[in-house]
Amino acid sequence: MKILIVDDSERMRQMIRTFIADISTEIVECDDGSEALAAYREHRPDIVLMDLKMARMDGFAATSQIIRYFPETRIVIVSQWDGAQFREAARLAGAEAMVSKSDLLPLRGILATV
Repeated sequence: MKILIVDDSERMRQMIRTFIADISTEIVECDDGSEALAAYREHRPDIVLMDLKMARMDGFAATSQIIRYFPETRIVIVSQWDGAQFREAARLAGAEAMVSKSDLLPLRGILATV
């Protein structure tokens, strides 16, 4: 399974990479939502793991942009920001799920369905 991780924190990308290493065949990374569409086009991952708060383009905008061009894309928001308003905004942007960075365990269940 090819996975694109979009997160502005190198430490967090490393943590996610380590957490999913045994279930991925290839991991591609970028550090801002503004790079996510180009990375998606180039690598065509099976799933995108998207942070929310990033400097140049946030995860909501990046998710919407990818979904606009590739409506079949599976995007999971992985963020420290949680709550009903964030989950609803993620859903409206086109994300299929949202996982808290403080508890990545649900991510393995989501990835098992890819």
